[in-house]
Amino acid sequence: MPEGDTVFRAARKLDAAISGQVLTRTDLRVPQLATTDLRGATVTETRSRGKHLLTRIDHESGRWTLHTHLKMEGAWQVYRPGERWRRPTHQARVVLGTARREAVGFSLGIVELLATDDEHTVVGHLGPDLLGPDWDEAEALRRLTAAPERPVREALLDQRNLAGIGNMYAAELCFVAGVHPGRPVGEVPDLPRLVRTAKAMLDLNKERPVQATTGDLRPSERLWVYRRERRACRRCGTPVEVAMTGEEGRERAAYWCPRCQPV
Repeated sequence: MPEGDTVFRAARKLDAAISGQVLTRTDLRVPQLATTDLRGATVTETRSRGKHLLTRIDHESGRWTLHTHLKMEGAWQVYRPGERWRRPTHQARVVLGTARREAVGFSLGIVELLATDDEHTVVGHLGPDLLGPDWDEAEALRRLTAAPERPVREALLDQRNLAGIGNMYAAELCFVAGVHPGRPVGEVPDLPRLVRTAKAMLDLNKERPVQATTGDLRPSERLWVYRRERRACRRCGTPVEVAMTGEEGRERAAYWCPRCQPV
């Protein structure tokens, strides 16, 4: 699932491509919205909230928000009118066309249209957004420490605590902090520093097309432990370990160095 910085860049791309323009074509290819026609409406902006995308639209019928989520395989792409799409047509879930650009959402995990005043019903549960204008470190820490017995990796992944961290950043943050992903939040030596590191990582990566946590942008050198199982730890040479962890039905792979991140 894309990380918060990936979604932030998608929002910025959509905002630059179609905001301030009148929709000349709308095709919402999900059953509940199949007959919806927003032609003539003006796109006002697209913003990210954690891993959610909110495209706001002014229509004669009111102010609407197109809420989309990339989930595992989704992506938004922008084209010139008539340009051939780079992904199969059957994967398109949303098409928003203007006189100058065509924005296409492929394999989107969520597509909803709701009144802008009701956005809280889809993103109101989220914790402080690491890349949001109203980022609140103290509130994020309050939420994280409300369950001190919870494994730190699970707590970081819970979007109700702070929004924007996915599996890759959770693994990399635990490594950089030198804590095992299963260590309880209450036993993390310097939790505020870990949270500040998270913000710094996402802030840096939101400005470039590739994600890196090591400072090395070469394709095979960008990450410390994520998806590097059985390969040598970059710090100590010990093989990186991997295990499926998390709540039942929501298990994801955890990566760590057993020497640098002891239990």
